[in-house]
Order: sequence, then C-alpha cells, then structure tokens
Amino acid sequence: MENDMIKHEIQIEAQREKLDELLDMIRIDLNLMCCPMDKQISLEICMEEIFVNIASYAYGEQTGMAFITEEVTNNSISLCFRDKGIPYDPLAKEDPDTTLSAEEREIGGLGIFMVKTMMDSVMYEYKDGFNCLTMTMTW
Repeated sequence: MENDMIKHEIQIEAQREKLDELLDMIRIDLNLMCCPMDKQISLEICMEEIFVNIASYAYGEQTGMAFITEEVTNNSISLCFRDKGIPYDPLAKEDPDTTLSAEEREIGGLGIFMVKTMMDSVMYEYKDGFNCLTMTMTW
C-alpha cells in the first residue's frame, strides 16, 4: 500500500477490559501497512501502558472515554490518546534510575519510561479540556 495512509478516530470506554478490542483494531491497520512484527510488539506494549493508565487513573473512581486518533503510513504510525480526565502530564515525572535495584527504586514511572524508550517521539499537552499524549514510531 505504497504512499497510502490509514486514519481512524476511535472512541472507546476507558476500561482495562477494552484493551484487547483496541489492540485488535490497530493490528489490522499495522498488518495492512506491513509493519514489522518487532515494531508491532513494541507498539502494543506502549499502547497497553498508555491505555491502562487512562483506564486506571484519568477518571478517578468514575469511568470515561478514551479517544484515539491513529494515522498509519507504509513506514510509520502516530497515535494520539486523549481523555477528559484529571489533567496529568506523565512526561513531567523524572525518569527512574534503572541502575538501582527494583527494591531501591521509587514506585512508578517505569512504564512511561519504556514508552519513551521504545517510541521515536512522545509528546503531551493539555488542550481544550483534554489530556493529549501523542506517540510516533517509524519502521
């Protein structure tokens, strides 16, 4: 599918049990655009981290929606995760010191650190009442 682009706007309940549904939708497009399997695996890990964080923390005890904009080309993907939850910039937290043992490290931050390491770029902004985390990967 040379020079083509697939673009979707996905609205899904921000609930952990909806993760597989989201991953299945994205996998179809990645396969259509010939994304290498190693990149797909890394991307799925990153998507799980971001989506589960939205489902677990964005709306507190309530539940809400996650809005995902997906753009896939023959050599890249961009995903923008948006929610109307509590404003929170996961990129503002200092990266964990991975030279320390698990017992010595502070709890939290390892998942977003993995996302920042695996993706080519990760950006956050709070705009128009939405948390917006955009991550991109090329292959």
